[in-house]
Amino acid sequence: MRRSLTAAAALAFGLTLASPVQADEAPSYGAPEATEAIGLSVLGTYNTDVFDSSGAEIVAHDPRTQRLFVVNAAAAVVEVLDVSDPENPEKLFDLETAGVRAADGSVVERGGAANSVAVHGNVVAVAVEAADRTDDGWVVLFDTSGRSVNALRVGALPDMLTFTPEGRTLLVANEGEPNDEVTVDPEGSVSVIAVNRRPASLTQDDVRTADFRAWDEGRELHPDVRVYGPDLSTGEPGTPGRVARNLEPEYIVADSPHTAHVMLQEANAFGVLDLRTAEITDIVPLGVKDHMEPGNGFDASDRDGEIAIENWPVLGMYQPDGFDGYRWRGRTLLVTANEGDARDLDGYSEESRLKNLDVCEDSPRVQEFLENNDQGIESVEELTADENLGRLSVSTAEGLREDGSCYEEIHSFGGRSFSIFGDDGELLFDSGSDFERITAEAAPEFFNSNHRENNFDGRSDDKGPEPEGLVLGKVKGRTYAFIGLERVGGVMIYDVTDPRNVTFTDYVNNRDFGADPSSREAGDLGAEGLTFISGGDSPIPGVPVLAVANEVSGTTTLFRIDS
Repeated sequence: MRRSLTAAAALAFGLTLASPVQADEAPSYGAPEATEAIGLSVLGTYNTDVFDSSGAEIVAHDPRTQRLFVVNAAAAVVEVLDVSDPENPEKLFDLETAGVRAADGSVVERGGAANSVAVHGNVVAVAVEAADRTDDGWVVLFDTSGRSVNALRVGALPDMLTFTPEGRTLLVANEGEPNDEVTVDPEGSVSVIAVNRRPASLTQDDVRTADFRAWDEGRELHPDVRVYGPDLSTGEPGTPGRVARNLEPEYIVADSPHTAHVMLQEANAFGVLDLRTAEITDIVPLGVKDHMEPGNGFDASDRDGEIAIENWPVLGMYQPDGFDGYRWRGRTLLVTANEGDARDLDGYSEESRLKNLDVCEDSPRVQEFLENNDQGIESVEELTADENLGRLSVSTAEGLREDGSCYEEIHSFGGRSFSIFGDDGELLFDSGSDFERITAEAAPEFFNSNHRENNFDGRSDDKGPEPEGLVLGKVKGRTYAFIGLERVGGVMIYDVTDPRNVTFTDYVNNRDFGADPSSREAGDLGAEGLTFISGGDSPIPGVPVLAVANEVSGTTTLFRIDS
């Protein structure tokens, strides 16, 4: 481990070293060397004092008023913070959505959660789900002073929204999740709303809906797009079928005035949205990450008592949550935080520990592993022991032999990484095992810790550090990816200016592992939403700032970005 990381770790992570540790004595886990071209330092934090109840989820910034708009799902409001002095953010007021009358005559219900917020010009848009999440939700429009001006009906479970770059169109990802019993499953869709006139004058006719029904009506779906679980289609003409119900839009990036990309997390794919016609024109699978390939190792067990980043016969489904996009040599590139997500409801669950499944003894991948592994594992019985792959969370919906007798392939959730894809689905870069190697060297006593408690190895059997949020930002002409780690915490920074030469820049974790997680002293827990504030829009003129909303600690922290 390099000397500067060792010296910083005790301070940045709240650790106490019993005796001086020399860099040469510290364990090395093969982490990449940090260039430290840019770095983060804490400016200030706003604390809701709400622990583990989604007190701070998504954050948006208005440069004209120097206000942050932060979704507080616990209180079902959007909190408005004054960050003109970023070292001392102060709450001004809440945006209340309940009781607002919509353009179609409906009234926004109490009991429905605010899920996302976006700002452009003088318009603040808030996505609100219905009290019964399978019913249609709303987008509530405010001005930046906090006055509600309109509301529009959208699809079921509006989970994320964003404006196109020029602000003329608002896009809403309607996730359409089923109820817990999986007896009702609304279709997933994207609402395309023209907001290029006064928000108060918008009507329901300004809302168009992009759906996935074409793939139920004969259009061929790529076989690698995951459509699985119960089929609640009625079969009646004109109603959404299996594909339309199954696909659940999670996140949207508007690349231009004419095109957007829509992440379909559970399906491990993305859709291409034509904004002119409000139609999904393509669905592109993301493929899988082969964890037997060099550089793609991970720690698979929370029962092995050590940090063991190894190769395994596992295929990781990328399943991104947050992502962002940029242009490179005339191409649109998608930069993804590969969180992973299982369907895990009372009425249907695809999630299981591997030891509870029958793994095919003659699986070619398993046999290849048994013949070549460095761990001394010689049988499927050893492979599925708790200290190896036995406790790993895997999908029962993938890899089953055609006759249903056993699993030929093992599919896990997420990539424990970030990736860069072309808009045709070509994988251009993946960070491999970097995140686990970097966090292992930074705080080995709390490797793969959970966010609700300070533990060792607690998340290795699930999704490891669990990258969730991601945002891109330009600093002095170079493009950087800022990736939030939901579990162990902190922000990874990579220079992605050239996807052929991506470099690790730094890792900063504003968490004190020596404090009770439910106390203020614990710092930031459960990084959820990130927003990059350019130097031109910053409360510190010329100095870019990163704002991070943390779901478990209920904190919103502003970081100064310095070269």
